[in-house]
Amino acid sequence: MDYPYAFHIALDGNGLNGLEGRAGVCVFRYDPRSGHYAYDIQYYDGMSGGHAVSVNPNRRVGFLGSTGQHLMFYDTATLGEIERVSTLRFEPTDSSLKGSTHVAWLSDTQAVAAMGDGLWLADLERLDKAERLGSHGVKLPHAMKTTASGRYLVYGGMDHPGRGEACEVGIFDLHTRTARRVELPATCWHVVCHPVEDRFYALSFRVRPQDGRDWHEWSIAQFKEYAFEIDAETGQVLRHWAAGHDTPAHINSDVCISDRELIYCNGASGTIVMIDLADFTSYRVLDERPGLRAQLRAGRQVLRTAVDTLSRGSVVTNGHHHLRALRVARGALLDSVYACQLSADQSLLFTANRGLNSITVYDYPGNTVRLRVRMPELQEFDTGLRWWSDPRLGFHHSTLLSPPPSTEPARWTRVPAEPGAPVGPPH
Repeated sequence: MDYPYAFHIALDGNGLNGLEGRAGVCVFRYDPRSGHYAYDIQYYDGMSGGHAVSVNPNRRVGFLGSTGQHLMFYDTATLGEIERVSTLRFEPTDSSLKGSTHVAWLSDTQAVAAMGDGLWLADLERLDKAERLGSHGVKLPHAMKTTASGRYLVYGGMDHPGRGEACEVGIFDLHTRTARRVELPATCWHVVCHPVEDRFYALSFRVRPQDGRDWHEWSIAQFKEYAFEIDAETGQVLRHWAAGHDTPAHINSDVCISDRELIYCNGASGTIVMIDLADFTSYRVLDERPGLRAQLRAGRQVLRTAVDTLSRGSVVTNGHHHLRALRVARGALLDSVYACQLSADQSLLFTANRGLNSITVYDYPGNTVRLRVRMPELQEFDTGLRWWSDPRLGFHHSTLLSPPPSTEPARWTRVPAEPGAPVGPPH
């Protein structure tokens, strides 16, 4: 059966800290006309820290990004591994968290990835011959996208275990091969680009180091959160949105954009926040926080979350971090939505809830539930796990393949490309 929608989700296995977990891919296929769905799940040996997926323009090849210093490509139809290579053959890294978690595709075979302190152009036809484009200029690059014209590569930055708090995003000009660092009042891991203009949006990711120094085993900070609108050509912040610490918008993951709203999900707060693009002030919240009954049904996940939380920081010296995390989660002892993607025609919103191990399809913009599916337990894919083990597959970043819209949203006005300007990096 052919399914018009394919929701690809990176998997990092069970437990709380996905940066150190397994590495796999789930593809959830869906036909909204019949209501039928199907899914495939694959974990890959010899990899860890599965984090994000992206698919090349012809939709045949997927990339599984990780914190484990690999480039790994898979067949989107079968999830079979096509090829992988160690990024350490090209450039060393000063932290085990510094991996190629995301890439930006420039063509069917070429993608830009961060390796060490550089940005590298990898080609599927000669994966062992990557080309260094230049230095990225930030502490620890994370999510990356190309802007509407294709000229600028923009990327968020994580706090570095050795170099400390980031408070920055990066902009790399693919024509001149030069990087610009934009200083911000808060660290931003994740970005999304405007559909037709060379500007982008960066979302704050507020955490604090354990014992005031450990940025590897960080804890959730209950600080105010930001969304920045940034011009890619100049690096200027055009507008920004700030929300008080009581707004449930903490520990964001996927971010997407409609013709009316900036949309992003929050794994700690259990929400999808939607900021109005017209005024960049008003917002609405789609709440996926589990109720008491759902938490009781997820007892194995709750227990593992509690154990992992206590093992990451001492209650004696870091008790305030534990209390803040509990407040951010609004009393829920489960993580929540990490995958969130809007269909091309902006009619369906797909989400994957890590803690509840479920996938939901909403009608957008009404945000009514069209379909909710409880996914299989991890024990089905690892027979060595006991029945009482945490059953989470480990949903993280995602990408959605959907039919193109019949008409483009009317409000966007395209900016013409520079005459004769190359789309990718010069050769």
